[in-house]
Amino acid sequence: MERMSTGFRYENVSFDALPATIDWRTKGAVTPIKDQGQCGCCWAFSAVAATEGVVKLKTGKLISLSEQELVDCDVHGEDQGCEGGLPYTAADDKCKSGTNGAATIKSYEDVPANNEGALMQAVASQPVSVAVDGGDMTFQFYKGGVMTGSCGTDLDHGIAAIGYGKTSDGTKYWLLKNSWGTTWGENGYLRMEKDIPDKKGMCGLAMEPSYPTA
Repeated sequence: MERMSTGFRYENVSFDALPATIDWRTKGAVTPIKDQGQCGCCWAFSAVAATEGVVKLKTGKLISLSEQELVDCDVHGEDQGCEGGLPYTAADDKCKSGTNGAATIKSYEDVPANNEGALMQAVASQPVSVAVDGGDMTFQFYKGGVMTGSCGTDLDHGIAAIGYGKTSDGTKYWLLKNSWGTTWGENGYLRMEKDIPDKKGMCGLAMEPSYPTA
């Protein structure tokens, strides 16, 4: 896989052409909620969720990919496995990268930072990896509904943006997939307020989004 981001392919997509709401679960592009356990590898779950989505869009098949393989094989990278398919064990194990891969991607692209409009263009087209301030108490203790109010922007947790929508009272939200099991949030999912005044987005959502290309 190439390691350089190659641009932003959705920048010329007209906002008039975007769907008012989208939920990639209903399009069969999202696997069930997973649980990272005590391993600090949210980055792997975020990346895998986005990859599962783009592979579904390319091949028509939804394959549950292995977070464990990323954890095992990321021994020299920035994330360092747990410090930063195969059955997930919530621990570093032996890298099995020599086995045949279940899916491939070509590269990745970054969504322009601090731009919820650009993020909307991307999420309308495929699931996207995003980073948030998962240590903020507003995020930690989310139980359901649309998350609003104050939230920090110290990015320390990776999740996946799998859609967006609007409530009956007009509140816009992002639909997000977390990796803390089904007992957190809305059965493992989260709705977070969209298009807030802070360009960084709620909990820093718009600061560092990216997505794989296939």
